[in-house]
Amino acid sequence: MGQTFCCVQVEQSTVAIKEWFGKYNEALDPGCHCLPWIFGQKIAGRLSLRVQQLDVRCETKTKDNVFVNVVASVQYHVLAGRAADAFYRLSNPSKQIQSYVFDVIRASVPKLNIDDVFEQKNDIAKAVEDELEKAMSAYGYKIVQTLIVDIEPDEHVKRAMNEINAAARLRLAAKEKAEAEKILQIKRAEGEAESKYLAGLGIARQRQAIVDGLRNSVLAFSENVPGTSAKDVMDMVLVTQYFDTMKEIGAASKATSVFIPHGPGAVRDVAAQIRDGLLQANNTIN
Repeated sequence: MGQTFCCVQVEQSTVAIKEWFGKYNEALDPGCHCLPWIFGQKIAGRLSLRVQQLDVRCETKTKDNVFVNVVASVQYHVLAGRAADAFYRLSNPSKQIQSYVFDVIRASVPKLNIDDVFEQKNDIAKAVEDELEKAMSAYGYKIVQTLIVDIEPDEHVKRAMNEINAAARLRLAAKEKAEAEKILQIKRAEGEAESKYLAGLGIARQRQAIVDGLRNSVLAFSENVPGTSAKDVMDMVLVTQYFDTMKEIGAASKATSVFIPHGPGAVRDVAAQIRDGLLQANNTIN
């Protein structure tokens, strides 16, 4: 109907390519335009000025011989002032962009190991964008941005990489566990040493108290009973304690059999042994 009344409508964000008897005349902006077709004017085609996106999947090999699929996302649009170049100079802009992406990725990725590809994907995207910008600007296209959106190694390689990572983490966990056990053993040994030290200190104090008590008993007995020597009093006290001990052993409900030499001579020997032990302990404390 528009062609019948020699009027055409160009939508927003679109340019129309006007030809006059088959020759390019001008690019029509959005709005209503009069094209008297009887004078050889017509619309040869339309171009969208909106930003378009092209996803390109490229298979290549890394420096360490790992095959990967690299997915690049290219965002581009037609320059309004160069719509004629975009319309007439390229028959298939998508294929052209795809060819440049293949060329740059297959030149960049084989220089890197698989781990470096993941780390330097932004550098790869920048290289693709720079190359596309130089190439496509001559055809009236503006490259807005290029992104490396995915890097897919072979499934076996991904499984191996995951196993390497898991093994490294297990090794780190084992190391931390061993360090924790080492700390526990050290603390346990320090606790046992402190416990034994305190137990020994308690025994030493107990023996000191026994010695002090015996000394006080000897002095008190010597003062109250004239003519007795300290040795006599000490022998009597030790013999008394010896019999008290025998009594306690016999009276205990869970007492086991204890064989001790018993007799007048044995009592004297026991007294001598007790005396020597207490004196030795006293010397050790001092």
